[in-house]
Amino acid sequence: MKIKQYILHVCSIIDRPRVFAWCRMKHYCKRKLERYPCVPRCGASLHELNKALRIELNANANCVWQIQRNANQTIRLIFSHFKFAPSSSCETESIKVYDGPSTNSPLLGQVCNDTDAVPVLQSSTNSLTFLVTTNSVAFTRNFFVFYYFFSPEATENCGGQLTGSNGTLTSPNYPAPYPEFMYCVWHIQTAKNSKINLQFQDFFLELDQNCRFDFTAVYDGLTTNTGLIGKVCGRAQPAFESSSNVMTVVLSTDYANSYRGFSAQYTSVPLPGPVEPDTLLTCSSDSMKIVLSKSYLASLGYNETHLQLNDPSCSPIITESVIFSFPLASCGTTKKDEGHSITYTNIVSLSATGNIITRQKSIQIIAKCKMENNSTLEVIYITKNNIIQNTTAVGRYKVSMSFYDSDSFSKPIRQSPYYVDLNQTLFAQVSLHSTDPNLLVFVDSCIASPQPDFGSLTYDLIRSGCNKDDTVVTYPPLEHYGRFKFNAFRFLRSFASVYLQCDILICDSKTTNSRCTEGCISRQKRAISSYMWKTNTVVGPIRLKRDLRSADHSGKRNT
Repeated sequence: MKIKQYILHVCSIIDRPRVFAWCRMKHYCKRKLERYPCVPRCGASLHELNKALRIELNANANCVWQIQRNANQTIRLIFSHFKFAPSSSCETESIKVYDGPSTNSPLLGQVCNDTDAVPVLQSSTNSLTFLVTTNSVAFTRNFFVFYYFFSPEATENCGGQLTGSNGTLTSPNYPAPYPEFMYCVWHIQTAKNSKINLQFQDFFLELDQNCRFDFTAVYDGLTTNTGLIGKVCGRAQPAFESSSNVMTVVLSTDYANSYRGFSAQYTSVPLPGPVEPDTLLTCSSDSMKIVLSKSYLASLGYNETHLQLNDPSCSPIITESVIFSFPLASCGTTKKDEGHSITYTNIVSLSATGNIITRQKSIQIIAKCKMENNSTLEVIYITKNNIIQNTTAVGRYKVSMSFYDSDSFSKPIRQSPYYVDLNQTLFAQVSLHSTDPNLLVFVDSCIASPQPDFGSLTYDLIRSGCNKDDTVVTYPPLEHYGRFKFNAFRFLRSFASVYLQCDILICDSKTTNSRCTEGCISRQKRAISSYMWKTNTVVGPIRLKRDLRSADHSGKRNT
């Protein structure tokens, strides 16, 4: 009697009404208990071929789950729902996933409050470990995770690249029920200067309030680790819109309750182009360029002889237009540090001679280059009787990264791929190409991945200015250069190629307590640190020399 009452109690708390109607059937409830365990535990060793876990944890937890099975297969781990304590940081509360049998294995990825995705991580072998850590805040954390073993060489007959101006995508077997354990990824890319509208005409996936079992996720961009627009399941006709010409659609299914799936259509919509300006401003790392049409000047009652910058000695080039082109730190350009951005400003003044000056309004053309948030915002506006006309465009700092043959950083490695020995020391330099002498470069974070798109499988070398690999050595910031060295790492044992991606911060060297001079720092302190621009840069691939020798021998045998 006690066992029966327990089974009915567990079935009663399953939050799916359509399931509860069946719960008195003992065999069905047993199946649901296996799929949806209701007793929380702090860690476990798991050996099943697939399993779903509902995890509930309170404060100060430090729990490890280890998944391993004697099979020549890899593991796909999906965190389809997670709820951390409010306002928790990634440093104090997170889920860390390791590619191997312990927390000493390489870090695959991290899930925390800031995660803007449905995390899907894949092991390289038949073992995987994840660690859940919570802070001291009194709050019940909820996580739903399921995993399954699969053969990586078995191709999933779904997903792909879609590049037309419009097209359709359907779930596998549509309109028949979709298969179990599917993970399909569609990358949609249309013409430049367009956005994508995605409309699901038919949509029927397993219903759940938090879409934990079967779901479709849509991302704004070409990656699945950030930019989540939405996650949907059940019966609906959802619609999504990207901000640019790229979008990613994911379908994930578990092992029970398959339905019809979906049929969707996407269309490319042109983005509204800028109004053809009478003035044009372009900014780069090195210079500012202001172009004024003669016809526009004439409409204002001026000609090219009436113009001057803050520094009158900087003369324009006169062609069909009037062109001022000059280095950012010259011609009277002023620079203002605004914490997380920096603005360069110059003014074109229009003046006249003789009687004209008494009849003309005072006119200034103000040009501003504002460096912030991975881009350069270029603004030019005309002041005339307090009326401001705006023209905007987009540019960016030029940043590059290269490997060098030694710590003198004098001879860059030109070959690609870069073939190295397994424990060879690699010297990397990030360079900012700018004429402003008062800028400083800082390497904030660097990750390595065998995938050029830096998908779920990544390895931290540097994070928030802190060395995460024990072979990493960073050099003090030196003007326009950020430098570090590290040893060729264990990824190269398992993967043919490795790519490196670094987040770069650029600061004003005259600013006290800027982020670029603080080195390794916690998240809380980093939030108030000053930097004016952030971007990332990629270099690779790196490959082992033994692969080069193997390729050479193969070539000789074929000749």
